[in-house]
Amino acid sequence: MNRVLARMWEDMQVVVEKDPAARNPFEVLLYPGLHALWAYRVAHFLRERGIPFFPRLVSQIARVLTGGIEIHPGATIGRRFFIDHGSGVVIGETAEIGDNVMLYHQVTLGATGWWKDMKSG
Repeated sequence: MNRVLARMWEDMQVVVEKDPAARNPFEVLLYPGLHALWAYRVAHFLRERGIPFFPRLVSQIARVLTGGIEIHPGATIGRRFFIDHGSGVVIGETAEIGDNVMLYHQVTLGATGWWKDMKSG
């Protein structure tokens, strides 16, 4: 859990560094992109430990609270990731995002097809 908290601290710092509209560290605590990412960090932590149901519950609650930023707990997201103006962002289970990435609104990552059995056809 210490690693998750360290990442969350780093997530906040990158917003302060990268967003010219951020005047101070306290202001970025109001950013929906940061809330979505923090919820993902917790949900991903739970999922990695094999805890059922709660990772998806966390991600869905975050989607509602952030105005539509949806991050699947199974996605892989690196360090120093920043979602700015995140309305309509969907990061699916198969998405792999590296370090030092900035994402803006209306982006979908990680889709593999239109339906589950597409690989078997």
